[in-house]
Amino acid sequence: MPGMVVFGRRWGIASDDLVLPGAFELFIRVLWWIGILTLYATRKGKFDCHGGALLHSYLIVLLVLLAFIILTLCAIVYVSAQGTIMNPGPRRSVPALVYLRALLYIPELVWACLGAVWVSDDSGGCEPAEVGIVLGTVVASWIILLSMFVGVLIVFDPLGSLRWPVPIGQYSGLRDLESSESSQLFYSARSLAVRVWESRLRLLCCCLPQDDNHRAAFSSIAQLVSGFFSDTDLVPSDIAAGLALLHQEQDKVEQCKDPDDVIPHSPSSPIREDLEIELEKAAHCMQFAVAAYGWPLYVYSNPFTGLCKLSGDCCRNPRAEYDLVGGDNLGCNFNSILHVTGLQYRDFIHISFHNQIYEIPFFVALDHKREAVLVAVRGTLSLKDALTDLSAECENLPVEGVSGACYAHKGISQAANYIYKKLVNDGILSQAFSIAPEYRLVITGHSLGAGTASLLAVLLRSTYPTLQCYAFSPPGGLMSKALAEYSKQFVVSVVLGKDLVPRLSIPNMEDLKRRILKMVSNCSKPKYKILLHGCWYEVFGGTPDDFPTEMENRREEELSQPLLGGGSLLVQGSTSYQSLSSDDSPTHSTHLPLYLPGRIMYITEDGPTRRHCFSQVRYRAEWSSEMAFRSVLISPRMIADHMPDVVLRALHSLTSDRPFSLCPSSLSNSHLNVI
Repeated sequence: MPGMVVFGRRWGIASDDLVLPGAFELFIRVLWWIGILTLYATRKGKFDCHGGALLHSYLIVLLVLLAFIILTLCAIVYVSAQGTIMNPGPRRSVPALVYLRALLYIPELVWACLGAVWVSDDSGGCEPAEVGIVLGTVVASWIILLSMFVGVLIVFDPLGSLRWPVPIGQYSGLRDLESSESSQLFYSARSLAVRVWESRLRLLCCCLPQDDNHRAAFSSIAQLVSGFFSDTDLVPSDIAAGLALLHQEQDKVEQCKDPDDVIPHSPSSPIREDLEIELEKAAHCMQFAVAAYGWPLYVYSNPFTGLCKLSGDCCRNPRAEYDLVGGDNLGCNFNSILHVTGLQYRDFIHISFHNQIYEIPFFVALDHKREAVLVAVRGTLSLKDALTDLSAECENLPVEGVSGACYAHKGISQAANYIYKKLVNDGILSQAFSIAPEYRLVITGHSLGAGTASLLAVLLRSTYPTLQCYAFSPPGGLMSKALAEYSKQFVVSVVLGKDLVPRLSIPNMEDLKRRILKMVSNCSKPKYKILLHGCWYEVFGGTPDDFPTEMENRREEELSQPLLGGGSLLVQGSTSYQSLSSDDSPTHSTHLPLYLPGRIMYITEDGPTRRHCFSQVRYRAEWSSEMAFRSVLISPRMIADHMPDVVLRALHSLTSDRPFSLCPSSLSNSHLNVI
């Protein structure tokens, strides 16, 4: 850090990022050189075929060229390994070495072409081993050249041509950069960054219709993403190193933490039995939340039998099903829902797998076991759902009877309004309660479906005062404080372990950025050592690295400036660095705070955090508070703990009081069949 400047522009790679790729290429080049040298030594004086003289000269020049490349790579690896993330001074010669290495690609390209010509025209009568070695050399050269080209595309920074016009040394700090020129340049850079991210999103979602909703979503997401790390001058490897260090620091803190930090009872009920009752209900509702994903999750969870069980009914005429069950795109999806829930065909009121941005699939069924009209909302399963997730700015959501500011996540709020209109305006709920008027309304969902279900419950609460909502792994940045307090009367959120999504909010991400900056600015080890130890720690565990956790040896004025990124335009005016001087310094986020819905049931693994695959796992559940989810926890399980089948397994373990194997592949198929 900062990004290396070569060929007149900044790149998305730092001068200390060349150790590992350089060492890998060095290993290949040394083996290559040894192979050529062995061939030359064993065949010296025996190149008597038609093109033997040319082959002799070719091998000599190739050995010399490879020797120069090997020496250059040794120098690049050695110099790139010097210093630390915060101290690039010992690596100031890396750009010159990069120029030298790039120059050596020219003779290598020429020699690869000559080798190809020799193989095709002059190799007649030569030993197969000689021809094979030259052919292998040509192929290897082209592979390396192609890899270099792909690597250049990967580390290319579209904003790299933006340069700060006045030497930073003329300024005493950020406070001197308030001129109109600097403000204009900063605005131009941010605008360009937004346009770049919009182009990337359009390319990623090229198969989606480019209507007004999608264009608005692309613009909103681009504004959010482009501004996140743009004021830090971090390259991706710096972020990876910071995450590795942060994970180890969090593990060290966790080892010293009181195991009874979570509160022992529900925020709204001191009765211990309340937890057990809600666990039973949650385990039952999770079955429907899983079913809402349709056939993809069913086949994923039943890899050997899922397709066979679904194949017969998938071929049915969907028109016959449409006449009985309102909705669309049924077939395999509906058949998998029948298998997972154990309901009968006649129990379903409405099923819709219509999917657009802000419009997500759901179904309505009669749950006779619990005497409920159950609405299950699907979680994220498509690019359109992901765009809904990422439309994270706030939107007003006025609710009658709620005092205080009422706002929510825009994308999820619009999805909830879409389902609300379908349920109410299309008479779906009226039809359901005309069949079973004594039943109560229950709404459930997982992930995006959990957030949508929670906001839908808020919208329907005044009409159906006895409704209940069970939200599994809901997004953390969902609703305002007033709505979160209001929803505690009827919403139960279930969070498993170190799940990332319930901790995913813009303030939490700002806090994560600040912590990453502290880690990389405070660590005195080279980046390649941090990354190697971090990979080992993630895969095999072990002892967390011993590194300082306080900014004790740094002067405050040093911390108020960009981390060696003074030459980068995008760091000017940044508040990220200004908050590093003290742990108590708050980050000044321009985004409104959003919270998890309802009461929070927190499920964790009992026992040590590190276990071998196929080891038995037991879980414990406690009521927790929203404060426990104010920071992102870095862990290999931060994604796995979000998966719906893993959440279902944990709930089954708690309600059946028996352990389960840790590995998802060993999950019993019965978990996604009838309870």
